[in-house]
Formats: sequence, C-alpha cells, structure tokens
Amino acid sequence: MTTEELLDFDRNHIWHPYTSATNPLEVYPVDSARGCTIKLTDGRELIDGMSSWWSAIHGYNNPEINQAIKDQVDKMSHIMFGGLTHSPAVELAQKLVNITPEGLDNVFFCDSGSVSVEVAMKMALQYCHALGTKDKTEFLTIRNGYHGDTWHAMSVCDPVTGMHSLFNNRLNVQNFVSQPKVRYNDKWDDSDFDEMYQTIKGNADRLAAVILEPIVQGAGGMWFYHPEYLRKLSEICREYNVLLIFDEIATGFGRTGEMFAMNHAGVVPDILCLGKAITGGYMSFAATMCSKNIAGVISSAEPYVFMHGPTFMGNPLACSAACKSIDILVKGNWKERIDNIEKNLKRMLNRARTVKGVSDVRILGAIGVIEMEKPVDMKIIQQKFVDEGIWIRPFGKNVYTMPPYIITDKELEFLIQKMIKVISEI
Repeated sequence: MTTEELLDFDRNHIWHPYTSATNPLEVYPVDSARGCTIKLTDGRELIDGMSSWWSAIHGYNNPEINQAIKDQVDKMSHIMFGGLTHSPAVELAQKLVNITPEGLDNVFFCDSGSVSVEVAMKMALQYCHALGTKDKTEFLTIRNGYHGDTWHAMSVCDPVTGMHSLFNNRLNVQNFVSQPKVRYNDKWDDSDFDEMYQTIKGNADRLAAVILEPIVQGAGGMWFYHPEYLRKLSEICREYNVLLIFDEIATGFGRTGEMFAMNHAGVVPDILCLGKAITGGYMSFAATMCSKNIAGVISSAEPYVFMHGPTFMGNPLACSAACKSIDILVKGNWKERIDNIEKNLKRMLNRARTVKGVSDVRILGAIGVIEMEKPVDMKIIQQKFVDEGIWIRPFGKNVYTMPPYIITDKELEFLIQKMIKVISEI
C-alpha cells in the first residue's frame, strides 16, 4: 500500500481521537519510532515532545522491553485471569505494591486508564453498599479535571469546560467544587480549601468518594496546584468517612519529579488509578489499587466478590512490558533525568513569557506548559510543528510538552526552540 493509498483509506474509513469523520484533521503516517524520534513515511523525522500521550516514558523501541515481550509471547500472549494466574501478573503486582506508598495492598488489573477510573468508582460504590450506607452514591471532584472518556469517568470530568458537555443531561449528576487556585510553589492560603470543606461537611451522607488528579490536572487544563490542598482533603475525608480516589494515570511513574504526584503531599488515598506509563507506552493497560480495608469490606457482604472482570485483565504481554518498564525506571537514574528536564525546561521554556499572546508558562518535573490567551488552531499549529521537525499536540489554549525521560539536552533544546518559534509566528 502506498502512502497515498494509506492516507486515502484512513481519511474515508478511520475515526481518529476527537476528529470529524467527514472533515478530519490531517494525520501524518509513521514508518517507525526509536528513542525520542518519530520517523514519517516520507523520511522526515520529528523529535517527540508528547511521549505518545505521556505513556512512552523510556522512548520508543526500548530493547529491554522489546525483549521482555518477545520472551513472553513464546510462552503465552494471553490467558484468561478468571480462575488462573501467572508470574508476570504476580510480579507486576509485587512491584506496584513496593513502589506505591504503604497502604495500597490490593491490585486490580484492567484495560486502560478510563477503565481504571470506572473500576475505582465501582469499588467505592460497592464498598458503601457492603457497609450498608446505600445513600452514599455520589462523587465529588474539582472543576477542570479529566478522568477519561468512558461513561462514569465522563461524569466526573468538568461538565462545562470538559470535552463531554454534550452528555451532561444523560450522565449521572456529580458534585463539583472550584479548581484549587493556589499554585504549586506559591504560599498556601487556607481559604482555597473552604469550598471543598463545606461541600464534604454538608453532603457526607450521600458522598461515596472524592476523586481528583493529585497536584497536576492534566487534559483538563495542565494546572499545578498546592500539595497542602491534598493534605487537608485527606484529613476531611477521613473525618467524614468519605473515600478518597487519586487518578494518577497521567502523573504516575515519575512524571512530576516524584514517583507519584501524591508523594509531593505525603498523602495516601483509599483507591489509586494507574495507567498510561505503566507499560512504558507499549500496550493499553492499567491498574486500580486499594487498601486492604476497601477490599475486605467489599468481600464481606453480598455478593462477596467485586463485580468486574475484563476479558484481557492481567494480560501476560502487558504485565511483562510493565514489569520491565518499572525495572528500568526504578533501577535507573529516573529522578536525576526528571530533575534535569525540569531544569532545562525552566531555563528555556520561560523565554515564551515574552511572546505576544502567551498568558502563562508552567513547569513541574518533566511537564512544560505554555498557556495562550486564546485557543490555538490545531490544523495550522500542528502543521507548523511538523514542518519544524517536532511532534507537539496542543489542546485548547495549552501548548505543552511531556517528553520521554530519555530525551537528551540537545533534543530538548531543539524541541523548545521550535515550540517558541511556532507560537511566535502564529
């Protein structure tokens, strides 16, 4: 199939994410990818600034993960997880329990980040059912959050500024409070927590759980807020017997400069959602972790089991990739790499503050965000980035980068220079 034939069929038959089927945005055919470089079929090479939506933390074609998958596929590529188990799944669960904060002892494997949120919400509801607190059926979250595209995950995404407002009158109605306003490095102000406190206090009898992205709100706006917010939230949730769910799908596995974003606050949730980077970007996979208490209560009352069971739960190939990805992360110098990326982002990306049309620049760990005053034209800006030899995928007002951890100083400097050049031109 020629490139022209490929693109023609794609244009007429394939829906890409958040794209019209009749008037699709341009797509760029990829031939291969290695390290931090994406090679297009026309020979052009792009420095990847997105880690394939924040998942390919070790870059592409990592030889160790490649080998782990090759070794596993000769044994079995998949086996049902109902009534059976296998060493890649057990090994991965051990690794997850070891690298997460103490208290998250039970691991439920699932298909994707969105599904891990669905699982977490079902856990919270079934926990309340088992306790006999059957009026606790609602969830509370903060505005500008994003938790995925599946049904209940959509219900806790921002109903106004989020991507799912079309479904507002069909989704379960959840509870929202204002986005935290105190920035990550600014002086804490107790008033920033007042609305959350009053909402939990006044509605604890019907709230099953609070769910939010700790420290970094990702696709909802790339906002970094103060760790004290999480500390106060943990205390008030315990006081009023409301479960706490952290969505670390985007922030887990080192992205913010800590292994998990919750570590910035020293807070442990009742339920934790993981995804994206769990396999190093190799396969769709996720995990929902919870405390022994949550698992024990759910298992103590009718129906005595957790009512969820994906077909590809615990997939051996995905578990093998995840085990190797975590090994590379833990045994390598990941923190030094993230600190170096952050240092370089602060040195170079802050130059964008002087560009006309830029309203803010935010940096935390291996996350760099340029917020524009107005939403960017995706069709125009994407083409310009490709023409400049980089892969950046903005959304709304945010032009941001989350590069692979293995990016070199030279590659990162090239990436940032081209980002600033393009936003200066538009």
